Amino acid sequence: MSTEQTGSQKTAGVEPAKGKLGVMVVGLGAVATTMIAGVEAVRRGLAKPIGSLTQMGTIRLGKRTENQTPLIKDFVPLADLNDIVFTGWDIFEDNVYESAAHAAVLDKETLAKLKPYLETIKPMPAVFDQFYVKRLHGTHVKQGKTKRELADQVIEDIRAFRKTVDRVVMIWCGSTEIFLEPSAVHQSIENFEKGLLANDAGIAPSQIYAYAALSEGVPFANGAPNLTVDIPALVCLSKKNAAPICGKDFKTGQTLMKTVLAPAFKARMLGVSGWFSTNILGNRDGEVLDDPQSFKTKEESKLGSLEYIFQPELYPDLYKDLYHKIRINYYPPRGDEKEAWDNIDIFGWLGYPMQLKVNFLCRDSILAAPIALDLVLFLDLAKRSPELQSIGIQEWLSFYLKSPQTREGLYPEHDLFIQSMKLKNTLRHIMGADLITHLGLEYYD
Repeated sequence: MSTEQTGSQKTAGVEPAKGKLGVMVVGLGAVATTMIAGVEAVRRGLAKPIGSLTQMGTIRLGKRTENQTPLIKDFVPLADLNDIVFTGWDIFEDNVYESAAHAAVLDKETLAKLKPYLETIKPMPAVFDQFYVKRLHGTHVKQGKTKRELADQVIEDIRAFRKTVDRVVMIWCGSTEIFLEPSAVHQSIENFEKGLLANDAGIAPSQIYAYAALSEGVPFANGAPNLTVDIPALVCLSKKNAAPICGKDFKTGQTLMKTVLAPAFKARMLGVSGWFSTNILGNRDGEVLDDPQSFKTKEESKLGSLEYIFQPELYPDLYKDLYHKIRINYYPPRGDEKEAWDNIDIFGWLGYPMQLKVNFLCRDSILAAPIALDLVLFLDLAKRSPELQSIGIQEWLSFYLKSPQTREGLYPEHDLFIQSMKLKNTLRHIMGADLITHLGLEYYD
């Protein structure tokens, strides 16, 4: 049953969010520690969860004249922030407080207030192979003769943690791996499991974590642009074990702006001849992306949005010759405070040229942290939804991701406003509420 249908669709009830939700984070770096520290700050009343749709967003129900606009968290049974328990893996031994202090995203005063809690979260040794992330040198890593042994160790970690909580979700907040093309090892569960035993080079650490999670029926989110669950083997495993998955790469700064501006140009039939994007970034993510093979993975993720939004095959006069260029430069003095510049060459009536310049001085992890939180909470919701849990890919979560995932043969939606409508209509649908089409003719009968 499609979430794009109109009218009221009654569905089976979503299970309540009882007990503790365990969140297993892969990579306790800047994004992860900012999310964890932020959740604790909100729980203690020290800050507001700004940027989080699950915590601050509302959803309209029924007609505009009925004035029904509850908070999303009051409409669907999301896990309460007080019921979240964090754990994770990292290639360094630093606890979450030490890692957050090193990342220097949050100020020292805030971290000092949260220190007793953050110090209690210590990473488990991580699955790591420098072949896939050239610029990092892991010192706190798992050992195994085969990738199968490493996957089994992650599975044991999941099972041990699961004994302390009621439900589990896993999210990758680790670094960008080198660019990988899908190969034979990715085409079926059988091939993938043989590849684990044979140490196939096509299986990166992120895929080992995803395989372990999905094997255990644990939903998995990917905050990086790595080739991870977007392969037939893991899509199949997701469906088989009712472990929801979604797309990849948190949609934070520059790409967020693209998925806002590009739909505006297209809606007004304005042409675009060129879009040049460049960034400077000084955190660990920037250092990793300084490696050409990791940058290739990120570049592929960032390039895709405009082509899908503009649909040049439908509008050749406006977008067929669009030149799209992306650069990311590692610049240590900026730390996590990324700066992005966009130069957009557009043209209008009778072909007359115009330009738009965007200079976004953003904070990378501040934008990513609430996305990570929302994905965790929504994937947990999907796991408890009879209709969503077994379909595998949760396309309605594309709102948060640079590379939305869809079933084979279906193009992804990148337009932020379409994504937002899809997300909210999915929530209405699973709760048996009327979908909102914004037609509005009934007001004028």
